[in-house]
Amino acid sequence: MSEWFIISTLFVLGSVIGSFLNVCIVRIPHNMSIVYPPSHCPKCKKPIPFYYNIPILSYLMLGGKCRYCRAPIPLQYFIVELLTPVLLLVLFIHFGLSWSFIVSAFFISALIVITFIDLELHIIPDVISLPGIPVCFVCSFIVPWTNPVQSLIGILVGGGILYVFAAGYHLLTKKEGMGGGDIKLLAMIGAFLGWQGALLTLILAACTGSLIGILLIIAKGKDFKYAIPFGPFLAAGAWAALLFGDELIHFYLSVGR
Repeated sequence: MSEWFIISTLFVLGSVIGSFLNVCIVRIPHNMSIVYPPSHCPKCKKPIPFYYNIPILSYLMLGGKCRYCRAPIPLQYFIVELLTPVLLLVLFIHFGLSWSFIVSAFFISALIVITFIDLELHIIPDVISLPGIPVCFVCSFIVPWTNPVQSLIGILVGGGILYVFAAGYHLLTKKEGMGGGDIKLLAMIGAFLGWQGALLTLILAACTGSLIGILLIIAKGKDFKYAIPFGPFLAAGAWAALLFGDELIHFYLSVGR
């Protein structure tokens, strides 16, 4: 089978998956079914026929607006439908057609949903992260980068570190500094990547989150009480740890010598 055929097929499939992830992003926070009702315009409520619901292409052809009422379609739809196949192609290039690719594709899909929900609503739904912990633990039996023991430690380390930080911050300031959703998300990441992956994810998320947070505060003229969702940074850190974990750890150790 031609590699280009696989890549093109994977891109099309990934865009369809991205379209489904958009449904999850919109409906899960509101406890709505992700199956029924079918896709429809949230403003005029008219059903969207399949020929106006083609991932990526429909958004471009319609100019980012509903065909019937001309209400704007959020840019998120286009981004997710394009981002998902790109990330899946990167996973394919890295892992090939393997169990590692398949389970990583599910993992990254969950992180995409979590990221965009957290960006908009500043919440991480338990319906994704809590079931994700045991599912990711089961994956540790078949992936090469961790094992069940490291996965269990990853759950404890990932969730435990953020819990201690959140509890300590609340004790000192009487304010919530870290949401419970972030704690459960890092526990899920630890289950999938192991304890070393969880630590690396947290370090990367803290560094990038601090840098981008400061830039946003300066750009928006806010103070340091300005709330910035941490979930997207954990997701990005997990992505980097999944693909480049060993290289990043070896680089860090070599610099520290």
